[in-house]
Amino acid sequence: MSFYDEVYKVVKLIPEGKVATYGQIAKILCSPKASRAVGYALHFNPLPGIIPCHRVVNREGYLAPAFAFGGMDCQAELLKKEGVFCDENYKVDLKVYQWKEGL
Repeated sequence: MSFYDEVYKVVKLIPEGKVATYGQIAKILCSPKASRAVGYALHFNPLPGIIPCHRVVNREGYLAPAFAFGGMDCQAELLKKEGVFCDENYKVDLKVYQWKEGL
């Protein structure tokens, strides 16, 4: 199984209403320095809607400025539909919404 496949497998585990960070996904995969590679994998998500890449944010809780499937507004809307709210700066409160797996 490729690294990208492993990323997709973990991202599918993030529950609705929660987010994870790129670094958190990398840490779960025992590659703590691979957060950029996680981002690259999500940019090439082969199954949008099935692999919920919109649930992954940066280490500070900011949405992806180049969200591959419609931009930040689209990512914010997808999260909002799941009960995850971000502020006017496109930042999610990680204390409230972060998935606890791998922390």
